[in-house]
Amino acid sequence: MSDRHAGGGALSTARSIGVQTVGTFEAALNPVTERDREYRRILVLCAPFMMLMFVAGIYPLSEVVRISLSTAQYRSVGLSLDAYATLFGDSYYRRVAFNSLWLAAGTTLVSVGLAVPIAHALEKYDLPGEDFLVTLVSFPISLPGIVAAFMILVLFGNNGLVTAVLAALSGSQPLDIAFAVSVPGLFIAFVYSMVPRATLILRGTYAEVDTAAEEAAQSLGATPFETFRYVTLPQIRPGITGAIILTFRTGLAIFGTLIVIQTLVVWTLQISRELGPGYNVQVAGAMATVYFLFTFLFTVLGLRYTSAEVGI
Repeated sequence: MSDRHAGGGALSTARSIGVQTVGTFEAALNPVTERDREYRRILVLCAPFMMLMFVAGIYPLSEVVRISLSTAQYRSVGLSLDAYATLFGDSYYRRVAFNSLWLAAGTTLVSVGLAVPIAHALEKYDLPGEDFLVTLVSFPISLPGIVAAFMILVLFGNNGLVTAVLAALSGSQPLDIAFAVSVPGLFIAFVYSMVPRATLILRGTYAEVDTAAEEAAQSLGATPFETFRYVTLPQIRPGITGAIILTFRTGLAIFGTLIVIQTLVVWTLQISRELGPGYNVQVAGAMATVYFLFTFLFTVLGLRYTSAEVGI
């Protein structure tokens, strides 16, 4: 009897939610009160986003998941977990995942570490030619990854400008100094693309810093470093967390740079290889699915941490 009442209660609750939803849509379509008009404005504003989310998000993601579970190469047929067993059971793919994580994490720490003093200088000091400096800092965002990689080759390649200067100063051969197509060259290319993103986020955070608290600390004898550590840093910490989230996701998603500097196999490059000669579509779909789930969960946890810091 209790189970029957429980089932009836759940059914009643579901019906109540359905009735409320239908009532909300009817009120939005035929508004009478100001609250109904507000519902209509919300629906109109959300409609383009919902369409974009379905066309560019939900539908292609569902197709990728179906492909990863298919038993056929070019059709969604049957159900198989072989692609996921390959990903988690093959040491090669575990090494690719490790490469992706350490490269993204390392470049994120360096990029955010560089972005903090850059944003601090841009916001706290009246620098000459500040508009030009801001343009220079943000310029790499407009460059495709292939162009950024090409710039690394121009600077640090066998015939690169920096390589030639260092070779002339040290008396060494350019081939012994060039490192553009090595892991350090790839690392620098990633940092070059990620520093501007972190800097722009932190500039917005610095705009919200309580300057009166900083001035009070300095008037009490605090040094500039102590003021930054104990007054400024706690206020910009949510921005630093947001910059870490964005740059880490960027590091995982970079692909154009890897096409030119293929010195390290990471997740995105391996997906491209799976779709090349041989067409291992199921493994590519499984890799794309795992990538989405990882970045989604990382973003959710990071945003919750940021919200908790803001709440504090």
